[in-house]
Amino acid sequence: MSQPDADVAAAAPAPQRPVWWIALLSRIPLPALYGFARMLSALGFHVFRYRRDIIDASLAIAFPELDAGARAAICQRHHQGFAQVFVEILKSGALTPADIARRVRFTNLPLLQEQLARGRPVLVVAAHQCNWEWLMHAMASQVGYPVDAAYKPLKNQWANDEMLTLRTRFGAHLVPAKELLPDIIKRRRIVRVISVIADQEPRSSEKRHWTRFLNRDTAFYMGAEEIARTTGYTALFVAQRRTAPGHYEVTFTPLSGAGERLGSGEFTERYARLVEAQIRAAPPDWLWSHKRWKLKKPLYGAG
Repeated sequence: MSQPDADVAAAAPAPQRPVWWIALLSRIPLPALYGFARMLSALGFHVFRYRRDIIDASLAIAFPELDAGARAAICQRHHQGFAQVFVEILKSGALTPADIARRVRFTNLPLLQEQLARGRPVLVVAAHQCNWEWLMHAMASQVGYPVDAAYKPLKNQWANDEMLTLRTRFGAHLVPAKELLPDIIKRRRIVRVISVIADQEPRSSEKRHWTRFLNRDTAFYMGAEEIARTTGYTALFVAQRRTAPGHYEVTFTPLSGAGERLGSGEFTERYARLVEAQIRAAPPDWLWSHKRWKLKKPLYGAG
C-alpha cells in the first residue's frame, strides 16, 4: 500500500451518507452479498442466458484459439465477476476510506502524485475492467488531490440522483461527459485528477478513431485525446487487476507527456493497445456484455 491506512483516512474527505435503502443494503456483510452475487450470476448464465450469444460471438473473434468450452468458461466467470461488482457497488455505501484502501491497492501511486505536485491537472484514462466504481473511490480517497470523473447521466432522474450520491460519497466530482471539456477549461486553475473511461463505442460522437482491436475493426471514442491535445495535460492510463474477490491492484502507465504533440489518433491508438493488453491478461474482467461493435467501419473516409 502506498501509505498507511490511518494517513489515507485522515487525508480523505468524510464520506457522504448514501440514501436509506442503499445504506440498509450496504450493511449486509460482504460474504453474504457475494452469496447473492453467486445466485445472480448462476441465474444469468444458466437460466436467462444473459447476452451469452453476444459474449460468445465476441470471444470467438477475439480469441480464435479457444474452443467453445473455454469460451463458455470465460463467459461464466464474466457473469460471476460482473455480479460481484454489482454487490461491491452496493457495499460502497458502508465502506470507509480505510476499507477502500485495503481493497484497492495502488502499485505506483507516486507516479500520479508527482505529476500533480507540478501544479497542473492530470488526465487519467481507464477502461471498463474490474470495478471501475471502486477505482474512482480509491483515487478520490487516496490521491490527496481533487478527482473529477466524466459520467453518462442515466435517463431516469431518480436513479441518476441515487447513483450520484453513491458515486460522490468519497469526494469525487462528477461531470456529464458532454460537458467535460468546457468544465475543464472553466476550472483549469484547480490542480486535480480528471478521470475518463474511454472504451465505450462512440455512437453519439462524430470524432472516431478506427483501429484493429481484439481482431476486429473497432471505433474508439476520441474525447480523451481531444482533452489531452487541447489542454496539454500529462495523461496516464490506469489498469486494474482483480487479485481476489473484492480486492484489486491498480497500476498507472504513461500515455502522453505534458504538451506532447501527437498525430491525430496516436493518443487513442496507444490507449487501445494498453486496453487490449489488459483484456488479454484477464479476459473475464472486461465488460463483454455490452454491444461494443455496433458501428461498421466505412469503406471510404474516416467514418
